[in-house]
Amino acid sequence: MEKVKVKDRTQILDTRADRQSKSGEYEWYVVNTYSTHEKNVQDNLLKRIESMGLQDYVKRVVVPEEEVRVTDENGMPTDKTRKKIIYSGYVFVEMIMSDYAWYVVRNTPGVTGFVGSSGKGTKPFPIPRDQIAPVLKRMGEVDDFMYAGYEEGSLVKIVNGPFEGTEGKIISIDKSKNMVTVEATFFGRASTFDVEFSNIEKLN
Repeated sequence: MEKVKVKDRTQILDTRADRQSKSGEYEWYVVNTYSTHEKNVQDNLLKRIESMGLQDYVKRVVVPEEEVRVTDENGMPTDKTRKKIIYSGYVFVEMIMSDYAWYVVRNTPGVTGFVGSSGKGTKPFPIPRDQIAPVLKRMGEVDDFMYAGYEEGSLVKIVNGPFEGTEGKIISIDKSKNMVTVEATFFGRASTFDVEFSNIEKLN
């Protein structure tokens, strides 16, 4: 048995057995925190993962952000940009939900709970992959599972970049570079161009 000290009280957890029974895939979960505390919680989680030996259980801790234009005193956009947190009060964690990992994450300073847990000792449900995919793509991150349903000939719409709003079909996919070649019609002529996979959405 190993002792894990949390704040000023010690709780006994059979962490050795918990680690030995590790199974399942990494899945995405969302933890709640107070607005403006997201980055602090991210830092706290990363430190606890390191200090409590959870590197094999927690793969990523993400606070989704995007670049936005800074406005001047008249409300006009400037050339400067800043990062803005997309989902206030939420931190996304990719992890294997073992008893020990669940215990450590939910007892991290600043974490007020898990989304999808009713409390009373019940573990939360993971976020469906089709719901986490837009979050990751919005940050420019791409995982292999996102390519499901995308193939040569798929009709897509470009949602970011110089060709934003353009619709076309995929000619080729390069997963190693997270790039796709899209063919679209401009002024009656077919043209092809390369687009980052995170900048496209599949058309129904």
